[in-house]
Formats: sequence, C-alpha cells, structure tokens
Amino acid sequence: MTALRLWLGAAFAAALATTAQAQNAPGVTATEIKIGNTMPYSGPASALSATGKAIVAYFDQVNEQGGVGGRKINLMSLDDGFSPPKTMEAARRLVEGEGVAFIAATMGTAPSSAIAKYLNANKVPQIFLISSASKWNDPQNMPWSIALPWAPNYISEAKINVDYARAKNPNARFAVLYQNDDAGKDYLRGVKEALGADADKAIALASSFEVADPTVDSQVLTLAATKADVFLIYSVTPRACAQALRKAHEVGWRPQRFLASGCANKATVMDPAGIEAGKGVLSLGSLKPYVAEPKGDAAMQGYIDFMKARLPGVDPNNTAALYGYTVAEALVALLKQCGNDLSRDNIMKQAANLKNVSLSLLLPGITLNTTPTDFRPIKDGYMLEFNGADWVVVSEMLRGT
Repeated sequence: MTALRLWLGAAFAAALATTAQAQNAPGVTATEIKIGNTMPYSGPASALSATGKAIVAYFDQVNEQGGVGGRKINLMSLDDGFSPPKTMEAARRLVEGEGVAFIAATMGTAPSSAIAKYLNANKVPQIFLISSASKWNDPQNMPWSIALPWAPNYISEAKINVDYARAKNPNARFAVLYQNDDAGKDYLRGVKEALGADADKAIALASSFEVADPTVDSQVLTLAATKADVFLIYSVTPRACAQALRKAHEVGWRPQRFLASGCANKATVMDPAGIEAGKGVLSLGSLKPYVAEPKGDAAMQGYIDFMKARLPGVDPNNTAALYGYTVAEALVALLKQCGNDLSRDNIMKQAANLKNVSLSLLLPGITLNTTPTDFRPIKDGYMLEFNGADWVVVSEMLRGT
C-alpha cells in the first residue's frame, strides 16, 4: 500500500509538471524564450533601426549573465522596411513558421497596426510595440496589444504642447505639419481637442505628408506663409523632422517650435537640420536626455558603457538606441514578473498589471503602470529644449490625461 501511494504521488507530481510545461507559450523551453520582432533595417525609416540593434545587444548581455530564470532570450528580428505588408509577412513567419512565444517591439504605428488583428485573433501577445498612438489603449477590442511609448501618447503629447505654448501666448496661432497616417492624425486630433472651440480660428493651417515623400519643403513653405506663432511638427521619420526645421530656418520663419517626441534626436534630426536651425526647439519626453559626461548618474553611465562595448558603431546620442535599451530593459522586467508561468495568457496578464516598474533611463517620478482597463504604461513627461548641443529638461513633470 505504501509503495502504491508513493507511485501515485510520483505520478501525480509528474502530471503536474507536464501540465505546467504545457502551459508555456510556443517557443518557451527549459533553456530558451523565443521572441519575434520586426524592425525597419531598410527603407525610409531605417534610421530607427538603432532601436532594434540596441534590443539585440541588450539581450546578448542578459544571456551572457545567465538569461532570465535560467532561460536565454532568442530574439528573431526581421527587416520589414517599415512596409505594413512586409510586417504582416514577417509576423506570419515568426508565429507560424518559427513558433515564437510572442511579438515584441514592432517599430511604428502603421506596421504594428497591420499585424494587430492577426495577433489578437490568434491570441499572440503583441508586447511593447513602438508607437505612442492612442489606439493601443483599447483592452476591450485589442486585449493582446500593448505599446511602450517614449512619452505620453500622441493625443496627450499634443495637448501638453498646445497648453505649454498658450501659457506663453494665449492668442497664439498654430501651424501643424503631420504625417498622413493614424499616428499623425492622432496628433492633429490632440491639437484640436486642446484648442477646443478655438480650434478653427487658432489653427492657421495643418498640412500633411507621406512617409515616402522625399522632402517636406513645399509643405513647410506653405505653412510659413501663414506666419503662425507656433509650429508643431509631427513625424516618425527623422528625415522629415530635420527637413522641416531646416527649411523653416532657411526662409526666416521663427515661430515657437515643438518637435514630435520621437524626433528629439540629436544624431538623426538636430545635427542634419543644422545647429542654428535647432536651437530652442521644444519636445516632450519621458526618457532622460543623453548626457556625454553624466556626473553622478550611474544609469546613464551604464548606458554609455554598454554602447561603447556592444554597439561601438552607433552614436550613443541616438535616441533610437537609448529607447531600444529601455524597451529591452522593460521586456526583461516583464519576463521576470511572469516567473515560471510563461504562457501567453500570463505574459499578457503581467503586461497589463505593471505596478511602479522602474527603468534606469526614465526621468524622475516616471514609472511603468498599467491595469487591465488602462494599457498606457507612460502618462507623464517633461518638456525638453535643444540648446544647440544637447536636449535639456526645462520644466517640472507635466501630467498627461
């Protein structure tokens, strides 16, 4: 009888172990977590590929230190050229062909949107996709998609920019340059909501452009002709942001300028625009601005040392790299929070239940927080100003809504 009980106990324990193992997502073994990613390593947004390179390098470092819970992270990062059809093709390959546990950090609103329906229908987590569009805070209709922006979402960002400008000039007239996609329209919507009943009168002109357009010079010339007091520039591509700043400066238009948070990048935007063209430009941010000699900031020094050691060919003052480092850090924190339950259900559950998660390069007072009914990890930011050499913080923390 005792032997029978021991045998039954051992069998029951084995069954539990088998059940627990079966709960893990595809791509998860005792030694590995396979994750899928797409990134524009080519195409009009290829300057943003530094984000993907930083994520890969960060995971390499984590793996050398033993991985997460004894498992190495195997990130399969494919080039989608910032083309939504290519993103869809890559996502299918990653989910159906490679059997990844989940998709992480897909770059951009349009590419991420292209695969969201497919991933949600198949209950594959789309974790920390790279977009600040408000559409990603939709737990009811997209319960498997959650973004990790670098600042409050575009609607909140636009409202904060407008309020900041009107505090200086209550009667300001606004000119808006925006990307003709969901993200750009989100930003324009935020501008109009912030202006309320004054929108028709206060917006001198709003002009759109396509991501693939070779220049935005004609749009900027038209906007400059309005002599608006404030110039709001929204783009996801550094090229368009740099061109807009440079052309406005060339024609002698000197409004107060706000640059999309994703373009607050010295290496890819301010330097190409020209130092004089960039001085005084404002942008909202939740990540620490890069500091070449961070006195007393061990986190920034750690990032600089990481870049020198692992990505010596990438400028550490490239915000896309700094952001990639942060996203990778957030993904590791999420996997640790999952513990031994790496089922897709639990991965998504933990992503929707972040509580004061600190990341080394977030500005003071900002942590990641989500709930099952609010998928916005970051809601607050600080106003940054480009002083001709670096981005510097020029405000107290600004609360998003």
